[in-house]
Amino acid sequence: MTDSYFPQHGDSGYSTGEYDLELDYIPHTGRLAGRARIRAVAARTLPEILLDLGRFRLTKVLVDGRRPARYTHRADKLRIKPVKPIRAGAAFTMEVRYTGVPHPVRTRDWGELGWEQLEEGALVASQPHGARSWFPCNDRPGDKAAYRIAVTAPSPYTVVANGRLVSRTISASTTTWVYEQPAPMATYLATVQIGPYELVDVPVEGEEAAGAVPQPAAVPAALLGGRFEHDFARQPLMMAAFQELFGPYPFDDYAVVVVDEELDVPVEAQGLSVFGTNHVDGRRGSERLIAHELAHQWFGNSLTVADWRHIWLNEGFAKYAEWLWSPLAGGPPTAAMAARSRARLALMPQDMRIADPGLRRLFDDRVYERGALTLHALRTEIGHPAFVALLREWTGTHRHGVVTTEEFIALARRHSSRPLDKLFTMWLYETRLPELPRHRS
Repeated sequence: MTDSYFPQHGDSGYSTGEYDLELDYIPHTGRLAGRARIRAVAARTLPEILLDLGRFRLTKVLVDGRRPARYTHRADKLRIKPVKPIRAGAAFTMEVRYTGVPHPVRTRDWGELGWEQLEEGALVASQPHGARSWFPCNDRPGDKAAYRIAVTAPSPYTVVANGRLVSRTISASTTTWVYEQPAPMATYLATVQIGPYELVDVPVEGEEAAGAVPQPAAVPAALLGGRFEHDFARQPLMMAAFQELFGPYPFDDYAVVVVDEELDVPVEAQGLSVFGTNHVDGRRGSERLIAHELAHQWFGNSLTVADWRHIWLNEGFAKYAEWLWSPLAGGPPTAAMAARSRARLALMPQDMRIADPGLRRLFDDRVYERGALTLHALRTEIGHPAFVALLREWTGTHRHGVVTTEEFIALARRHSSRPLDKLFTMWLYETRLPELPRHRS
């Protein structure tokens, strides 16, 4: 099924099982040489295979180890015609070798997406459709696959990618870093971060926060020795609190990268989050954003939207995690955060259906805020114990899968002794902003 907001991206004719990427990167020229091997299964007979890929020079294209009958590469689409059509249900592999300087995907509403050249290194932030800027892919959020990402870069640079670091091989002047992410991952969540970073562990504040989830970090040296340690000290406590609320952490580890640049907002990727130097002020001024990005590991990364119109299932849940964390960190109660949010929204145009906000308003603040208010209204209606049970079943049942609004509503009904149709209709499907419900006795 193609995405309703981006029907031109991806190919619903097959499902990917694994991406094996080998990248060779030269920082100061920005040149990238890549080899992608993609394992997939045909959903229907395929006389042609489509991949999304940006402006690179192709040096080799193979299907099942053989040259295809032909291929074309225009307008960020690689069209491959195999020698024989691939039968429905058949497994097949594609190999693409390519080289060039990656160009981020320019958008009207969200700036540049994907691979971005930094003064020292590179940053990748692809949401929602920037993955083609650095590797050939089936760029649909619902098509998730395992990844192996190997990056060779000059030895002074640190490379962080999704998953566990399984090897690091040093040669005369370069180092090859190999990461493996076995949990299925959407293309927009795949990332590589390259820079002159120091590798450390996120500090632990309080013995009770020490858990089993490793939390490595890649940080500019200038931020270590004070600011970073202070600002991220409560992240292990946050991890423990969110596991109580949302269920077990869904990946092997959780990495943090602080790039040596200012970023408008942090960026989540699967198993890691990326912050700018402006998010590390030594005063925990961005701790709510640390909570937001961590929550995305459950909501967005493990549970990925089947279609971008369900974006509130990512952003509303991550925003509500900020409000749930607030009283645990000594801040205002969750209900007070919700009341403030509703007061802000009341001053904004009320012309959006959160369950289907539209392409241009995909990342509108109202999707985040009203999505979180929907969850607060639900929690108020069914009570905190039932709400936590709902979230834990939601994340457990759909772990590493794809989800829709309709599935969440159906599960919520099972956790409520009262009808919920009116609540979800008002908050998700109507434009007028409802009043928050009062606590029931």
